[in-house]
Formats: sequence, C-alpha cells, structure tokens
Amino acid sequence: MVPTLTRMLGVKGHRPLVGTRDCKDLLYVCASINCINGHLHTRTLESREAHNRRARKHGGVTKARRMQQMFAAHLLDLIHAYPDQRVVLIVDNAPWHRGRLITDLLTQHPQLQLYRLPSYSPSLNVIERLWRSLRRRATHNRLFDDLTDLKASIRNSLRYFQTVRNRILSLLGHCYEKATTSVGL
Repeated sequence: MVPTLTRMLGVKGHRPLVGTRDCKDLLYVCASINCINGHLHTRTLESREAHNRRARKHGGVTKARRMQQMFAAHLLDLIHAYPDQRVVLIVDNAPWHRGRLITDLLTQHPQLQLYRLPSYSPSLNVIERLWRSLRRRATHNRLFDDLTDLKASIRNSLRYFQTVRNRILSLLGHCYEKATTSVGL
C-alpha cells in the first residue's frame, strides 16, 4: 500500500508531501486483453502480511502457490468466456505461469495455449502497457488507508478500462494486427 511516487505539478518552491505507512499488504492483479475487441478479463488476489507470516509459520500456502491458484482460476474464467474458441495467452516466465496445476489445466483444456515470451523481455509483453496506465490512474501519488481502499481504486480503474475498449486497443497499438488477420479472426 506504499504509493507509487511520480512527478506532479506543484507550486514552485514548495515540495508536495505524500504520506507513507509501514504496511506490506499487497493486491495482485491478473489480467488478459482480447486483442481483437479490447475486452479485459481480470482477477485480483489480496495478500495481507499478517496472514502471510502465520501461513509461513504453520506450513501454509506460499505466495507462488497462491498466485498459481489465482492464475489457474483466471484461465478457467477465460475458458468459460470463450468456450468454443482457441485461446492463446502470451505470458512471461513468472513462476506462477507454470507448474503442475497449470499443466494439468492445459491438458484438460486443449483449446487453451500459452505462448511464453523470452526471459527479461517486458517490452514484448503488451500487458505491461496496461499495468503502466492502471498504476498511473489508480495508485500514483495516493496513500490508501487500508487494503480495501486500494482494491476499490484498482477495481474502479479496471471498470473504467473495461468501458473504453478503444483505449485498451490503443494501448496495444498494432502489435497483433498481422497475427489476427493471418488467423482469419
């Protein structure tokens, strides 16, 4: 819940102040963009630091496992959203994008395919453009009282992006224009 600090306008000679808190609660967001119509599919996962310490102490589920479960649920959402279509997801090499849970899901649903990008290539991952715009809209220079406020801000910004699909398509640029025309979609 630490704000992302960026440049901002202010009165010359007066430094703007943005408060901070010593809180390690996080909100993870998983998203997929339909590159044809700009539809946005999202899922969030709260991570409270106190809960994480208790889970580690008592042999609970690790962060990577929770993220993997969230990604698997997100993949199931996509399968239900596009039941009769082939779905190709472009993913990076995050640990939660692989593992037994994900491979089992991919074998059960052959219409779903993951295309993995090379390591350390965030410029090739188009979803990074959405993350930049989402952070700018939802979290820059803002201090949230608790995790529910952060979640509300993120969800409101995601709802905004879901309503302006042309904005989403403009974030994508023309990255997949050739691929969609060659597939015949």
